[in-house]
Amino acid sequence: MKLDFSFIIPVYNRPNEIEELLQSFSKLKGDIPFEVVIIEDGSTLASKEVIRKYQSILDISYFFKPNSGPGDSRNYGMKKAKGNYFIILDSDCLLPSNYLIEVKNSLDNDYVDCFGGPDAAHKSFTSLQKAIDFSMTSVITTGGIRGNKKSIDKFQPRSFNMGLSKKGFLDTNGFGNIHPGEDPDLSIRLWNLGYKTKLIPEAFVYHKRRISWSKFYKQVYKFGSVRPILNLWHPSTKKITYWFPSVFIIGLLFSIVLAILNVYLPILAYVLYFSVAFILAILKTKNLMVAIKSVLAIIIQFFGYGYGFLKSTIILSLSSKKPEDLFPSLFFKP
Repeated sequence: MKLDFSFIIPVYNRPNEIEELLQSFSKLKGDIPFEVVIIEDGSTLASKEVIRKYQSILDISYFFKPNSGPGDSRNYGMKKAKGNYFIILDSDCLLPSNYLIEVKNSLDNDYVDCFGGPDAAHKSFTSLQKAIDFSMTSVITTGGIRGNKKSIDKFQPRSFNMGLSKKGFLDTNGFGNIHPGEDPDLSIRLWNLGYKTKLIPEAFVYHKRRISWSKFYKQVYKFGSVRPILNLWHPSTKKITYWFPSVFIIGLLFSIVLAILNVYLPILAYVLYFSVAFILAILKTKNLMVAIKSVLAIIIQFFGYGYGFLKSTIILSLSSKKPEDLFPSLFFKP
């Protein structure tokens, strides 16, 4: 099958990000045709003028629609796209120059209807961005589920860097209205229909994550809150590992109490874990400040996800209401 690629990019009030992303598109290597479909999701700060600068060198389609969330905007873009294979990106990503070559080579050699790629930290990123990147991608924190070759779980592509065939889109109707969590939900529905997913390790993006500590906490809290809903919808995908952040934080709090009571062995286990994390961050980033912030990012990530997961699990188990009614902030209205 001849692959015709369409990049699908929803954007909300981030013209500067779109400009950086389009710059990276203009530097892609290889004679592989592609189109870029940008969906302005009800922005008040539009990207129209930025896009106009690149329309002479890139095949860009630009659409403006009322705000309905990233999942619905991606679906909208895929309906408008001309290609038969969609590559979905977040607007805060940058592409390395060989990105599309790696994607095409991998699909030509081992075709799947859905793939995902990892994210990486560019050398220009701030120390905070690099620390959060380490926390979100390390095997000792997330188990590599966001794109590590040593992932401990079946790979679920993430929508910041995700490929989906037109056939897969039509058979699933694309993303649902939950957010976050729309990408693992789509992956699971694809599996249920017999589709395969895979990781393309070489097809990484630089994921900028314009974020603060407070925004990072809010993000991971939502990730944790969503997972029990996905477990409810797709019981066969439940994993004991999803409980790890909650157990980790509860254990940390208890170990602090025990240390106050002169029982030090539990807290020493946590000191060992964070020491290993610090060393791995140093080895990866070669930066002391990034390594220190990485330890803080891990604590915030585990606490936010663990608390969100535990709270959501309890609420769902005690109520007969639909998740949409219990957690309206996690759903966009269709």
